[in-house]
Amino acid sequence: MQDRNKMMLDVKRLTEFRHDLHMYPELKFKEYRTAEKIAEFLTALDIPFKQGLATTGIVGSIYGLNRNADNPGPALGIRADIDALPMEEANVFAYASKHKGSMHACGHDGHTAMLLGAAELLSADRNFDGTVHLIFQPGEEGGAGARVMMNEGLFNKFPCQAVFALHNWPDLPQGKMGTRIGPIMASGITFDVIVQGKGGHAALPHSTIDPVPIACSIVTQLQSLVSRRINPLDAAVLTIGKIEAGSSPNIIPAEARISGTCRTLTDKTQSLLLEGVKRISHHIAAAHDAQAEVIINGEGYPNTTNHPKEANFMARIMCEMIGEDNANIDVLPAMTAEDFGFMLKEVPGAYGWIGNGSPGVSGGDLHSTRYDFNDKNLEQGAYFWEKLSRQWFLTEAVYD
Repeated sequence: MQDRNKMMLDVKRLTEFRHDLHMYPELKFKEYRTAEKIAEFLTALDIPFKQGLATTGIVGSIYGLNRNADNPGPALGIRADIDALPMEEANVFAYASKHKGSMHACGHDGHTAMLLGAAELLSADRNFDGTVHLIFQPGEEGGAGARVMMNEGLFNKFPCQAVFALHNWPDLPQGKMGTRIGPIMASGITFDVIVQGKGGHAALPHSTIDPVPIACSIVTQLQSLVSRRINPLDAAVLTIGKIEAGSSPNIIPAEARISGTCRTLTDKTQSLLLEGVKRISHHIAAAHDAQAEVIINGEGYPNTTNHPKEANFMARIMCEMIGEDNANIDVLPAMTAEDFGFMLKEVPGAYGWIGNGSPGVSGGDLHSTRYDFNDKNLEQGAYFWEKLSRQWFLTEAVYD
């Protein structure tokens, strides 16, 4: 590991902190204990912070030499998500979740600890010209916490010229990192299709308009949207995850509901898919003398699209930190969604991955009941954030 001439990180303390968060996971916008632990850590480092954005969000500000709240200079934002998932943990190690039905199955406990490790390093030597805003964001898992913090004035109260984030990634071996210019994570939006027919007795189907086969036909035809309407060189996913209808085997219901999600890397492709969902649903229902209502559930999560200058800067820091052989600066994008995309729509920045794959340590897939953040990343991630921050203030390009 390079760049350790400033101070040595207390990795043992950081690991114990991460394990504590893992034992007491909290769901979106209810991360009260987590927020207090973060506040205690920042207080011990004499880092001022503001609590309460998006209920449980925290922003700590590390001011460089001759800088303060009234004269922050150029400002950099680094974001860590802090929430857990509503899942029952299957791990049996000593620090497994003590909160039934809740676990850190996405490694946000590690993201939080990595950023606090960087806070420890940066606060110990504030020889940089500007301010680092540490953004501890709640509600990433389905709550769009990034958007909530922004709506409550995140970047008005803490202006940033650039913003960065890292996510642990099980498809990359531990010790490696990756990023790319352009879309790195997909947009994510959910929809419901309500098919309205006419119910009746199962023995008298001719007197009904059965919504069940209509819904099944809609599901089948929706699969053609990606295979026949989307450019094969583009990326898109349309998945139906739930179908609900009926209450008894001898009753034809009056209504059937289809629930699904669209994942795309461009806004244009997302619009094309959603328009197709509406068109297919309405026309198939009409062909059977039924009606279909399509409900798009909010705006969903946007694409997480890295800005070229910031992505190249992040890639350079990765290469300097771990060597070019271990830094993939053109990773393939993932079709999972991430609300950091909201921040990148307002502030230039970049999102990257830190490898979490290690047999016997990582649980394999994100959101798995056996998932666990790799503790080796605490040291690597903290030093990475420190290096990126210090180099950002030295890079003349950030003032262009």
